[in-house]
Amino acid sequence: MSLVCAISNEVPEHPCVSPVSNQVFERRLIEKYIAENGTDPMNGQPLSEEQLVDIKVSHPIRPKAPSATSIPAILKSLQDEWDAVMLHSFTLRQQLQTTRQELSHALYQHDAACRVIARLTKEVTAAREALATLKPQAGLVAPQAVPASQPTAAGAGGEPMEINEQVGMTPEIIQKLQDKATILTTERKKGLHSASVPGILALDLCPSDTNKVLTGGADKNVVVFDKNEEQIVATLKGHTKKVTSVIYHPSQSVVFSASPDTTIRVWSVTAGSCVQVVRAHEAGVTGLSLHATGDYLLSSSEDQYWAFSDIQTGRVLTKVTDESAGCALTCAQFHPDGLIFGTGTADSQIKIWDLKERTNVANFPGHSGPVTSIAFSENGYYLATGAQDSSLKLWDLRKLKNFKTITLDNNYEVKSLVFDQSGTYLAVGGSDIRVYICKQWSEVLNFTDHSGLVTGVAFGENAQFLTSAGMDRSLKFYSL
Repeated sequence: MSLVCAISNEVPEHPCVSPVSNQVFERRLIEKYIAENGTDPMNGQPLSEEQLVDIKVSHPIRPKAPSATSIPAILKSLQDEWDAVMLHSFTLRQQLQTTRQELSHALYQHDAACRVIARLTKEVTAAREALATLKPQAGLVAPQAVPASQPTAAGAGGEPMEINEQVGMTPEIIQKLQDKATILTTERKKGLHSASVPGILALDLCPSDTNKVLTGGADKNVVVFDKNEEQIVATLKGHTKKVTSVIYHPSQSVVFSASPDTTIRVWSVTAGSCVQVVRAHEAGVTGLSLHATGDYLLSSSEDQYWAFSDIQTGRVLTKVTDESAGCALTCAQFHPDGLIFGTGTADSQIKIWDLKERTNVANFPGHSGPVTSIAFSENGYYLATGAQDSSLKLWDLRKLKNFKTITLDNNYEVKSLVFDQSGTYLAVGGSDIRVYICKQWSEVLNFTDHSGLVTGVAFGENAQFLTSAGMDRSLKFYSL
């Protein structure tokens, strides 16, 4: 048998009894009644809240009203529950949209902060360099005044004699400072490559150890540099013309280089010598890409051919040209799966090739100048291309179409393109360095430290830093 409130005739949630009328009430209802009237609602006798006696019962289960057992009432109940679920879902979607907007704003603030930090870092570096090159000057230390209470000693003629006389900057000290400044300036300005023929033309990082940096220069040399030790590991000499492409093997202490001297060279970093010369072309080699197996090289050339070579034997396995095009190839790059690759041409075409069939399977027209660089994203969906028309184009390989064109500044020269290992960022090297975030394809970072064209950019492990090299013979590292 359940208790019933004498006021509402419903099962009370918090039942209590009035000692005046011995009736059961819902506490909140009887308290409101007492607050308004001060009497028992059943007999009108004076009653206060303190007189009410709580009844301890198990949690009551309200019986359903008879009207709720009919089919229309059940349908109405289900409709009400469905409406409540839809309203809750709508509220959650609104909260999700708000959260996304807040996250987007936070990311924008983070990117802005990164740009400010980069600018301040650049200013600090410039200030330090300016300070390091200042010539020490004599007489910068002002003589200290003798305090009023300082006693003075009388000379032979009764004249006062200064006790704390300043020695000043002696010629020996000045010369010592100047010699040290000269040494530091010389070391700071020392480049990786010869200054007689300035310029770093190619850059790559060792995939297994991104502290190892590989560069190719206009001085015909290939240089391996250790970022942590800040010293050159090996200088590899053998090319008879400038080095325009370099690649670091992902698992071996081996590097590859290509040059307009028509050769591709395989070098042992440990031995510091050339172990293989691949002669795949009759004209200058313009592009180089290593297959995912690490055993084969793709090369492109001004002789209009691309070649596929075995790095162990130096043999050319296949060599193909597009006879209908009849123009030089300017760059080449393997797709991440290694079964297709792309080449750029001097007549502004991007061609996609099937390696197994050795056939041209797709063409991407759109640029209005010679293609200078191409890069595939790590997920294999996107292709980025740059040309001498001051534009950057992005292609969807699934739909074989151009979905984004980024128009750069007038006369901007694109020299290098690279995606990071996660496919989150795209770096562009040329007149300066620009970093774009993928999918939104918006610029998030810009570096203008180089005094010459940037010819190579590469991301460190997990995009923790960015490396660049340029015609000013400098190698720079940016923390991301």
